Amino acid sequence: MLTNALMIWPEQPALSLVVWLSLLILVMYLGRHQSHQLLRTSGRSIHRTMRLCARSLNLWQSSLAERNRAILLAEGEAQSQRIIEREFVRVNGIVARDLSHYPTLHRQISDTVSKIEQDYNSTIEAPPSPPAWLEVVETVAAIPRNGDPAVAKILDKIHDTVSDAHRETMDAYNKNSQQSHKTLSKMQPLWRQAISDLDNVKRNIDGLEERAEVIDQHMQNYERIRAKDDATLQGLTTSSLTQFFISALVLFIAVMGGLINFQLIAMPMSEMVGGTSYIGAMKTSDIAALVIIMVEIAMGLFLLESLRITHLFPIIGSLDDTLRRRMIVITLLILTILATVEASLAYMRDLLALDREALKQSLAGAGVVEANFRWIPSIGQMVMGFILPFALAFVAIPLESFIHSLRTVLGLIGQGVLRALAVVARLIGNAVNYFCKVLIHLYDLIIMVPLSIERLIVRQQDKPVRDSKPEPLALTASDHQGAES
Repeated sequence: MLTNALMIWPEQPALSLVVWLSLLILVMYLGRHQSHQLLRTSGRSIHRTMRLCARSLNLWQSSLAERNRAILLAEGEAQSQRIIEREFVRVNGIVARDLSHYPTLHRQISDTVSKIEQDYNSTIEAPPSPPAWLEVVETVAAIPRNGDPAVAKILDKIHDTVSDAHRETMDAYNKNSQQSHKTLSKMQPLWRQAISDLDNVKRNIDGLEERAEVIDQHMQNYERIRAKDDATLQGLTTSSLTQFFISALVLFIAVMGGLINFQLIAMPMSEMVGGTSYIGAMKTSDIAALVIIMVEIAMGLFLLESLRITHLFPIIGSLDDTLRRRMIVITLLILTILATVEASLAYMRDLLALDREALKQSLAGAGVVEANFRWIPSIGQMVMGFILPFALAFVAIPLESFIHSLRTVLGLIGQGVLRALAVVARLIGNAVNYFCKVLIHLYDLIIMVPLSIERLIVRQQDKPVRDSKPEPLALTASDHQGAES
């Protein structure tokens, strides 16, 4: 209908089309200036608007980057403080456990050294002077006999007596020396005890030196964080990303463990609370099983929080030590009860599975076959049902790391998104601006016929004016002569 209405001469559509195109070109030619102004203004407006958007996005990105920087530095500073505090606690433990007994140890070492000194002094004795005895024996042996048998006999007798006395003295000396050696050998355990005590002291001192070096390293890291060093900030970012991926992997493993735990207790729970009851679109038994698992995870969170391993609930960590110990006992007791319940449900699930298998076999007309060693999977399911709640209790540790690192990761993602949006806004602004310029040229291309006629007319109007301009007069010879005179 509209096509027929636009036809001026229905029997000649081409002529009607030519007329309409001519009218359109005429209208476009008459509104050329306004159309150019509209396109030029629209392009500039969109370009400036996109530039403002890009600048705003860059400002938000800078603000977000500064916020992420402050969060990273605060978390790194808090973590360094916790590490330094833990190292000081360990040093305090070493001092309280080992070096507190140092006065007693010093007294033991002093007593041992005094006893060794006394025993050593007791082994010291004056040895006989062999040269004097030898001189006497040699002198007696050198006295001339003068051929008198009585004198010779007397001298030989004296020589033998002196030699015997010398031999007895040496035997007594050797006996005393052996006794001294025995006494010195008895001192060996005391030496070993003293060496062992000194080794213990050395070990304790070495442990303190190692702890002191670790504390120095952490203090240097803490000072770099306080100085807001860029390299330290980059390291904190990398560490946060690593913690994010590791904690996400551990949480994924925990979710898989939770699903296995759910499968262990879902079937027996349907027998307990009824398999035909629904809450919304879910079975009541499934919701009950999920509630048990969630309560186990919550008890694990409270237990680790009471042990001050995690810091998700500061109010629990700030409780009095007595209340905290009571909370530890209560949460551990509840967790043990729930683990026992799950073990029972896992055993019940195995019995239900056996009954269903026996029912299927009886309905099929086959005899019921009892599998050998059926107790092995039953015990395995019970053990899994008892262990999985305690394993899920440790989810709090990766959950805390995930939450802390998630802030940094979300901040980095936000920075990237804002930066990309700023680039896209600039691209859109420039593209629209150039597109409007292209539309202006395209507009002129459509109306090039009247534009050409206009330029021709203008050129024809300007030509008489150019022709009517006076020609510069040429200087004659008389003028040259007048100028020279």
